[in-house]
Order: sequence, then structure tokens, then C-alpha cells
Amino acid sequence: MTCVPAKQADLRGCDFAYANLAGADLEGADLEGANFGGADLSGADFAGADLRRANLYGANLTGADLRGASLEGADLFNANLTDANLSGALLLRAFLSSADLRRADLSVAYLRGADLQYADLQYAYLRGAFIDLADLTKANLTGANLTGADLTGADLTDADLTDANLTGANLTGARLDGVIGYNP
Repeated sequence: MTCVPAKQADLRGCDFAYANLAGADLEGADLEGANFGGADLSGADFAGADLRRANLYGANLTGADLRGASLEGADLFNANLTDANLSGALLLRAFLSSADLRRADLSVAYLRGADLQYADLQYAYLRGAFIDLADLTKANLTGANLTGADLTGADLTDADLTDANLTGANLTGARLDGVIGYNP
């Protein structure tokens, strides 16, 4: 199989580790199981792409467009997603531990069961996001907009919610031990 990044391409299982794909147009591409570990994907267009079970460990996705992308089970440990657009993205059971999601748009994103331990979500936009059953232990949610977010059963142990907007958020069954900046 030829692994040439392109819009709508079938690139399942391709290895792009440490590649420089800044600004690449991979809209709608099938990248299931692809390896982007340590790659520079800043400003890349992944809108509607299939990135299920992809390895994005330590990748630079600053300002990337991931609207509506499927990242179910993807490994985004320590990835830089600052200012990325993940609105409507499917991040079910994704591994986002220690990821940098500052100012990222995660509106109406599906993060059910995602691992967000130690993630930096400062000023992230999570309006209407489905974050139920997610692990947000020690996550930094300072100034995050969680208006109408579903946090049912989420683990927010030792998370920082200073100045976070939780208007209309569902915290039923959420674990709130040691949370900073939240007074129910």
C-alpha cells in the first residue's frame, strides 16, 4: 500500500511517525490504526476523518481541524491539541491523559469513557459535550466552558474547576473528591 497523505485517501495502518505533515489536507481520510506518534500535524485538516485506534502519542495537533472526526480508542497521550477544533468529534474511550487541550473546541464532542487524567483543558469549550464516565482525575479545567455538558459518572477527583462555567451541566453520580474551585 502506498502511504501518501491525501484528502479522502485510504491510509489505514500507515506509519507517519515523526513526519512533518503540518497543514496537510486529510479531510475524510481513512486513517484507522495509522501511526502518527510524534508527528507535526499542526494546522492539518482531519475533518470527518476516521482515526479510530490511531497512535497520536505526543503528536503536535496545534490548531488542527478534527471536526466530526472519529478518534474512538485513539492514543493521544501527551498530544498537543491547543486551539484544535474537535467539535462533534467521537472520542469514545480515547486516551488523552496529559494532553494539552487549552482553548480547544470540544463542543458536542463524545468523550464517553475517555481517559483525561492530568489533561490541560484551560479555557476549553466543552458546551454540550458528552463526558460521561470519563476520567478527569487531576485535570485542569480552569475557565473551561462546560455549559450543558453531560458529566454523569465522571471522575473529577482533584480536578481544578476554578472559574469553570458549569451552567446546566449534569454531574449526577460524578466523583468530586478534592475538586478545586467548585461549590455544589
